[in-house]
Amino acid sequence: MYLKQMKNKKTGRIYLSIAQKYWDPIKKTSTDRAIKSLGYLDELKKEYDDPIKHFKDIARKMTEKENSEKKVTLSFNIDEQLAQDTDNRKNLGYAAIMKLYYEIELNRFFNNKARHEGFQFNTNSIMSLLTVSRILSPGSKKKAFEEKGRYFERFNFSIEDIYRSLSHFSKIAKEAQRHIHEQITEKYGRDMKTIYYDVTNFYFEIDKEDDLRKKGHCKEHRPNPIVQMGLAMDSDGIPIAYETFPGNSLDKETFRSVIGEVRRNYSTGRIIVVADKGIITGDNIYYLVGNKPEKPRNGYVFSFSIRGGTDDFKRYVLDDDGYMSEKDENGETIFKIKSRVTARDIIVTMESGKKEKKTVYEKQVVFYSKKYAEREKAERQKAVLKAMEFVKNPVKYEQATSYGAAKYIKDLNVDKKTGELRPGGTTPTFDYEKLAEEEKYDGYYAIVTSELNMSDKEIINTYRGLWEIEETFRIAKGDLEARPIYLQRDDRINAHLLSCFISLVIMRLLQKKTGRLYSSEKIIECLNKISCSLEQDNIYLFDYRSEISDAIGSAIGIDFTRKRMRLSEIKKILGDVKK
Repeated sequence: MYLKQMKNKKTGRIYLSIAQKYWDPIKKTSTDRAIKSLGYLDELKKEYDDPIKHFKDIARKMTEKENSEKKVTLSFNIDEQLAQDTDNRKNLGYAAIMKLYYEIELNRFFNNKARHEGFQFNTNSIMSLLTVSRILSPGSKKKAFEEKGRYFERFNFSIEDIYRSLSHFSKIAKEAQRHIHEQITEKYGRDMKTIYYDVTNFYFEIDKEDDLRKKGHCKEHRPNPIVQMGLAMDSDGIPIAYETFPGNSLDKETFRSVIGEVRRNYSTGRIIVVADKGIITGDNIYYLVGNKPEKPRNGYVFSFSIRGGTDDFKRYVLDDDGYMSEKDENGETIFKIKSRVTARDIIVTMESGKKEKKTVYEKQVVFYSKKYAEREKAERQKAVLKAMEFVKNPVKYEQATSYGAAKYIKDLNVDKKTGELRPGGTTPTFDYEKLAEEEKYDGYYAIVTSELNMSDKEIINTYRGLWEIEETFRIAKGDLEARPIYLQRDDRINAHLLSCFISLVIMRLLQKKTGRLYSSEKIIECLNKISCSLEQDNIYLFDYRSEISDAIGSAIGIDFTRKRMRLSEIKKILGDVKK
């Protein structure tokens, strides 16, 4: 500490204070803070013969006292044994999670929503544990409860309280999502002009189906019942809202429910929705563009199936006229692109249930990538080889269907009810015409949009943002281990997905605050390593520091650089993050 003298530029008077130098982890610079204000020098001279010398001595003594308090002499017996069942290891990395949890005021939300309920347990405390555990040590609710002792928190509730709270969380799930959105908009700003939408599923390790848990399409071809989640995300990669659907729901059937919720309750204004081709139906497009498709109320950027398109569209794709090409040193095309504005007819289901033809005016962007062509061919090869193997040996029909090979086989005699191959009949043959037709479009990709004045490059870049939602799903299923789901009741399943949603939001915010430099996996690994052991007399020893821990600490204002801290200092950090 030192005596700081500041001269008033207008009056010339000198103001004295005792200040202390410190390193600001956010600004990444050395600065000082006032410890004690003293007053103007001319006034202090009336009380002290030499105020400068007097207060310099005081600042020196304050420094000596502080330094003496920092120095601790530890004495220990090198042969001392640990008591059985000793577990002194504590995590402090969770403070970063709690910082964002409290920053978006989830504590206030859950406390307010429980205020007039009859239960006695603390729902905010329960959800904070579920969130921290989902990020740092994902698993069952029972596992979260059993590991609550690794944190510096008083989680004063039972495992039964956790399960009882799930019904309450399910009841307020939509309100929680809206609250999070409002807080993110207020605290960080949120761009809602472009909204990304996709669907994923979560499986259960059971065979029994019910109204929610149904067997449906699963990319991993799991036979288990699943539940679908439709998720809307902003252009920053941060989730906006989700909704659960029965496992047998088609992707296109979930779209209007989730986007409708966002449009009605999230103050969006005009939006452009970006989605994959599984969403593109006449009903969904008309839902966005409204009664005047030539002047769309809202917009869309959707991928479009070339192989499932009209003959006119396929001819346009394969016609070399109009393409701008990029070639390699051998003159081979590695990329080409073209676009057109055109009218397209769609079939729309009206309120009466009647189907009507409507016309939309859209821009169609088609591009070709050599790398994409090579990847498509490689991905198809396994199915082609299985189909050829089956033609030689039909008893392997079951293997053929499991690899998607059946579509390359003609004259299959299959029982439609059982899916089994019937004996006798025609001889199966390989469908070379089918293969040739598919190969025509290898490497081609199409995007359609209502935004007629958007450039081709901007359309492609907008659509590429969809990978963010795929990354979000990867985090949920991988890093956060949101599946399999072990719960059975619908309300508890929805509560589980709410805790996963909150964890996703916090993880994405943490990535945003650290400049998107680190993967969720690296951040989670780092936060888990910011741990300590009780050394002696309420002093905890830390043994980890890295570039990532420094970046996280700098981004959220927590000093993770200390090697030792007293319990009181740790509690102050945790108290500060909850302010």
